[in-house]
Amino acid sequence: MFRLDGKVCIVTGGSRGIGEAIAKGFVESGAQVVIAARKEAELVAAAARLGGDVLAVPCHTGKAEQVRALFDAAVARFGKVDVLVNNAATNPHFGPLLDADDGVIDKTFEVNVKGYLSCIRELVQRLRARKEPGAIVNVASVAGLGAAPLQGVYGMTKAAVISMTKTLAVELGADKIRVNALAPGLVETRFAGALLGSDEIVKMIHARTPLARHAQPRELAGAAVYLASDEASFVTGATLTVDGGFTIA
Repeated sequence: MFRLDGKVCIVTGGSRGIGEAIAKGFVESGAQVVIAARKEAELVAAAARLGGDVLAVPCHTGKAEQVRALFDAAVARFGKVDVLVNNAATNPHFGPLLDADDGVIDKTFEVNVKGYLSCIRELVQRLRARKEPGAIVNVASVAGLGAAPLQGVYGMTKAAVISMTKTLAVELGADKIRVNALAPGLVETRFAGALLGSDEIVKMIHARTPLARHAQPRELAGAAVYLASDEASFVTGATLTVDGGFTIA
C-alpha cells in the first residue's frame, strides 16, 4: 500500500521543512527523488540526510529557465519524471495586507504561483510526450482557504494555488494526470518562524485546533505519499487539509 516504487519524483523546496519530510517519505516508499531549492549547500546536506537514490539540483522555481534545467537534470539522471511536488514558497511580508509593497507582492507571486505553474508545464509536456500518467501535489495552506490576517499576500497566493489545482485537474484529466493539493495548518518549520515566534499567536492557534497543537513536518509526508501513489488513482482536484482540525473549529 502507498508505494512509489519505479516512480521518479521531484520535490521543490526539498532542502528542509515540509519539503524534506515529503522527500524522506518518498524515499522510504521506494521512489527515486530529485530535491530542488535555491541554496546548494543546504540541498547537498539534505540529500545526505535522506539517503536513498536522491539527486540535488539547485533551482529558483520563479525562473523558468532554471525550472527547465531542473527537469533536464532529473531526466538525465533517472530517464523520466512521474511525480511533482510543488512546495517551494516564500513569505517575505508579515503584517497588514495593504502595507505590502509591490516588490514584495511580485516576489511572492513569482515563486508561489508562477513557479508552481512553470514546474507543472515542464512535467506535463514531458508526460504527454511519453503518453504516460502522472501526479502533481501542490502544497497550499489553510491560509488559502479563508482569511489570512497578517499573511494576506501569502494567503492570496495559496488561494491561487488551490484554484490552479482545481482548474488543472479538469484540464489534465484526459491525460491521466492527477492534480491535488495539500493545505497544511501551522507546521514547526523555519518558514513559519514569524508565527511560531509569537506565543500569543501560537496559543490562539492551539486553542482553535481540536488536536490542541501544531504539526511537525513529518506529519505531512503520509498525505503527500498517498496523493502521489496509485492508491489515489481516482483522486484529483482535491485539497486535503492537514491541520489538526483548525479549519473546522
